[in-house]
Amino acid sequence: MKKSIMDILVCPICKNDLSLNIEKENNDEIIEGKLTCNNCSESFPIIDGIPNLLPADLRN
Repeated sequence: MKKSIMDILVCPICKNDLSLNIEKENNDEIIEGKLTCNNCSESFPIIDGIPNLLPADLRN
């Protein structure tokens, strides 16, 4: 996931801004991390560069 995509991402549940926690990155590419909603506190993992924005009960 590119850092620049943060400008357009919002929480899929409540449509508020997300905070980014980077665990592993390569240049401008985020490989592992977590997106957390600033409003409802729901969190979404970033795995292998792909953010999983599904609600927790629908993730594998």
